Formats: sequence, structure tokens, C-alpha cells
Amino acid sequence: MLPFLIRKELAQLRRDRKMFPIIFFAPMMQLLIFGYAAVLDVVEVSLVVCDEDHSGASRDLVSRFEGSEYFQPIVYVDDPREIDILMTRGEVGAGLVIPPGFGEALHGGGSTELQLLIDGADSVKASQGMSNAVMIAGAYGQEQLTARLDRMGFELPGMPSLEPRVWYNPELHSRNYMVPAIFGLILVIMTTMLTSMAVVREKENGTLEQLIVTPIKPVHLILGKLLPFVGIGLIQVTVVLAVAVLWFQVPFRGSILLLYLLVVPFLLNTLGVGLLISTVSSTQQQAMLMAMFLFMLPMIYFSGFVFPIESMPGWVQPVTYAVPLRYFLDIIRGIFLRGVGLEVLWFDALALTGLGVVIIGLAVSRFRKTLD
Repeated sequence: MLPFLIRKELAQLRRDRKMFPIIFFAPMMQLLIFGYAAVLDVVEVSLVVCDEDHSGASRDLVSRFEGSEYFQPIVYVDDPREIDILMTRGEVGAGLVIPPGFGEALHGGGSTELQLLIDGADSVKASQGMSNAVMIAGAYGQEQLTARLDRMGFELPGMPSLEPRVWYNPELHSRNYMVPAIFGLILVIMTTMLTSMAVVREKENGTLEQLIVTPIKPVHLILGKLLPFVGIGLIQVTVVLAVAVLWFQVPFRGSILLLYLLVVPFLLNTLGVGLLISTVSSTQQQAMLMAMFLFMLPMIYFSGFVFPIESMPGWVQPVTYAVPLRYFLDIIRGIFLRGVGLEVLWFDALALTGLGVVIIGLAVSRFRKTLD
């Protein structure tokens, strides 16, 4: 009886011509869209410069900003008050004011201060722009100090040299970090939506009542509903994995077999949520709204996909342990970027399996009561 139910479910999906592209092409399109949109790399910040010194030193300093990859293009103004106007309009992200006497003070051995104005509306862009400006100005000051000591016949004391080595993502591309996370997000959206709407559609068409009056056991009916979507979820994993590796060139350093193995307990969570939603929804619109606002959005917010868990309030952080996507993000990023195995991911896999058993148990219990 179970094979018959699985064939029936697949036949329904095959007859729905609108559903086929949603199942197989929508994940690929979503990854392409999110992969280009969800990039946190701040390549350049527009900079306005007010040079009130007009000396060789000030022009030399400005040339360092022009030659960097962090500040382009550079706008020049004569009055510092114009910086405020440009920044209020959102035309520039940072402003540099070089005071009068900068070059004279620098070559005379005195101290001088530069003023850096940052548009803090975008905190990520502001923090990176500030750190890059401090780095450029600091390197320029270090060069001037070294040159002055050389002219005076002094040797610069030895200083520690820091040689950074970045592992797992040497280019520091945020896309390598975000695309695997989008992988998990797509699975949440597609499998939860498909499961909840497929069962509710049976209610709307009246075919679920017809199945209830047959001698089919409830457990067979539940498995017949879930197993096809497990297979569809694995197919979607293959499609998204191919796009991530072949199109976006995200490094895949781990075991592909382990990835497919750990996708299964994650699918138990998402399919269980979809089944649970279907038991309390009367229409497909209700199922879609409940899935989106009661499960998907909280799962995205509390999983660490958008906001780092460490930056959340202390009373919120324990809530994240009940979010399956949190563990799956650790798993998929670990397999993709670090190439780790089950010896590292065992806790996430165990937690994901435990949550999956609980969710699928609640969903099956509720679904059986609906059938009764």
C-alpha cells in the first residue's frame, strides 16, 4: 500500500505543470539571486576630502586614499560644512578634513590631527570604512616617522611583525560564507511550503477524506506523504550544490556523502513542520502564511543566518538551540569550507536528529488525530 501512495503523490506532482518548475528550477534561481544579493563585502566607500592645508604632505596623504581600493571615487570641497550637506544627501559615505598647518607640523616633528567623518547609518559599511581609513593614515604616519628618524641619524626600534594567514576562506569573500547558508534557507522554504500545501490541497479537493475511508493505515498515509518530499529535497540539494560549486566557485572541501547523510535529519525537521502546519490549516493560503510568519522567519532570525547569535541578548540566545537551521548552518559551512567530518559535527547532527524526532512525532500525532 505504501508504494501505491508514493506513486500517487508523485503522479499528482507530475500532473501539476506549474509545480514542476517550482520544485526543480526555483531553488536554482533563488540561489542565483541570493548569491549575488547577499554579499557583505564592502569594496569601496565614497570619500569627500576637504584639504585646508594644500601642502605636499596633504596631497601625498590624499593620494594614499586615492590609490587604495577602499575609497573611490573621491570628491573635493573647500568648506568642511559641505561635507555635512553631501553626507546628509547620502552622496558620500565618509569625509576627511586636513587642517591648515598639517604639512608644517608633520615635517617639524609636531603632532597634528585629522578629522574623519563617517556616515553611520550603515553600520557595516561605516565600521569597515573607519578601519580602512585608520589603517591608511597610520601607515602614512609610520612612514613619515621612519623617514624623520633616518634624517636625524636614528634607527627605528625593532617592532613585532604580524604575518596573517587566513584559513578556509583566504580571499575573505563573504559569498563563500553566505552561499552555503542560503543552501539551508532554500531547503527550509521549499520543503516546508511543499509539504504543508500538498496536504492542505488534498483537503480542499476532498481527496484526503476519500483516503481516510479506505483501509489504508494512518502510518502508511503519513509516510506516503512525506517520503516523496524527502526524495524531492535530496534532488534540490543536488541542484543547489551544483550551482554553488560550479557557478559561484564556493570551495567544497568535505565529504559529499556526509552532506547527503546529514541533510536527511534536517529534512525531518522541515517536513515535520510542514505536516504540522497542514493539520491546523484549512486552505493553502493559510498554510503559506503560517509557514512564513510562524516558522520560517523566526527560524531565519534566530539561526544566525542574518544576525550573529553572539550579538543577541543573553535571554534570546538559549532560544536559538531550538532552531534546526542553527545546527544545519554549522554542518553545511563546516563541510563546505573547513572540510570537517562527523568527529566535529556530531553534536550538531545529534541535536538536529533529536529535534527532528520531536517535531515529526508531534506532527504525526496531530495528523493522526485529524484523520480520526
